[in-house]
Amino acid sequence: MTTVVPGLSQLDLLEAEGIHVMREVAAEFERPALLFSGGKDSIVMLHLALKAFWPMRIPFPLVHVDTGHNFDEVLAFRDRRVAELGARLVVASVQADIDTGRVREVPGGLRNPLQTTTLLRAIEEGRYDAVFGGARRDEEKARAKERFFSFRDAFGQWDPKNQRPELWNLYNGRHAPGEHIRVFPLSNWTELDVWRYIDRECIEVPSIYYAHERQVFERDEMLLGVTPHSQPRTGEAVTTRLVRYRTVGDASCTGAVASPARSPREVVEEVAVTRLTERGATRADDRASEAAMEDRKKEGYF
Repeated sequence: MTTVVPGLSQLDLLEAEGIHVMREVAAEFERPALLFSGGKDSIVMLHLALKAFWPMRIPFPLVHVDTGHNFDEVLAFRDRRVAELGARLVVASVQADIDTGRVREVPGGLRNPLQTTTLLRAIEEGRYDAVFGGARRDEEKARAKERFFSFRDAFGQWDPKNQRPELWNLYNGRHAPGEHIRVFPLSNWTELDVWRYIDRECIEVPSIYYAHERQVFERDEMLLGVTPHSQPRTGEAVTTRLVRYRTVGDASCTGAVASPARSPREVVEEVAVTRLTERGATRADDRASEAAMEDRKKEGYF
């Protein structure tokens, strides 16, 4: 929990905390990397990195684990932002792992669970000893168990019952060769904090985060967009709705929400009164079971 400091807002404290964590990693580790998908949390994390190391360039590469089923708007934003910064982007492809037989795709199944193999391969090939992720504790029960520094063993696995204490903002990055640390600078942020920060800092995000007309169909109480990777089944009617996305993961399992919010300020007002997290409301892969996310994280997922 962040400490109250007179004269500083909650956003100021969260920003300072995130910058402190990033500088600690840069000082303590040899080969860090930042997971960057073009989603709002990774965009905010990138913004913190720019502030943390200004006027230098960001001293680590950006890594995207690409399922091959991403939204076109998000990929276009990712590439443009990386070019603007002159950063190094490493794309780890799930499709490449399918093609080489490292993972097997289930016909009609979701690709999100396959990301674990691709992520672990990218970490091994890049020899990354610390990997920044944009996960927040408010998103999901398993993520609420994470520390800022989350130790992963030589197999990339996470043990939620064996985590290191982080008293007085002291972080333990000790690890042996082959092991690594996942680092979560946004741990104490909420979805509302993220959007308030985007509004305050005038941070650009992909257009699909704001209200737009899109062809959608309803499945499992979610509005899925019509894309090459998500097609309606028999009996699922396609309609044109005014929607936006609260999270922009794999298009095959990420739902939209009906919304008129067309600006960061309007999104802030909308999120402030919602009672569902963005993952609970719009991510089909998290509905597989109560422990779906925790099971995947134990295997090496984000």
